[in-house]
Amino acid sequence: MPRGGKRSHKGRGKQFSNPEEIDRQMKAQKEAEENAGAEKGSSSESGDENSSDDENDSRKRSGVEGLIEIENPNRVSQKSKKVAELDLNAPKELTRREREEIEKQKSKERYMKLHLEGKTEQARADLARLAIIKKQREEAAKKRDELRKEKEAEEAKAKR
Repeated sequence: MPRGGKRSHKGRGKQFSNPEEIDRQMKAQKEAEENAGAEKGSSSESGDENSSDDENDSRKRSGVEGLIEIENPNRVSQKSKKVAELDLNAPKELTRREREEIEKQKSKERYMKLHLEGKTEQARADLARLAIIKKQREEAAKKRDELRKEKEAEEAKAKR
C-alpha cells in the first residue's frame, strides 16, 4: 500500500485550452498590433523610416520588456571595429599583474640607485663593515711588516 493511505493521485486534473479559443485570442492580438501600428503611422507622417524602426522594436520586445526599458549593466556587447578606426598609437591598457611587475622593477631600480649612493640602511651597514675590514687588514699588514723587519734584523745579527 502506498504511503499516505489509499490516495494515489494528488493535484487537479489537467485542463487543455480549446483550439477555437486560441484562434480567437491570436486574432485579437493581431488586431491590437495593427491598430497600434496605424496610430504610430498617423502621428509621424514625414518619418517613414522612424515608424518602421519603432514597429520593429515593439515586435522584438515581448512581455514586460515593451513596457520597461531594461539594460543589464553586466552585459558586455561585442562591438567590432573597422581597421580604419583602430588607433595603433593609443596606449595599451596594462593588466593588474603587468602594472605590479613594472612597479616592482621601478622600485628595485630606485633602491639600487640609492644603495649605490649609500643612502639606504643596508648600504650604510655595508660601508661600516667594509671600514672595519679595511682597518683589520691594515693592522694585519702592519704586523706582517713588523714581523718581517724583526726577522731581517735577527738574520742580520746572526750573520755578524
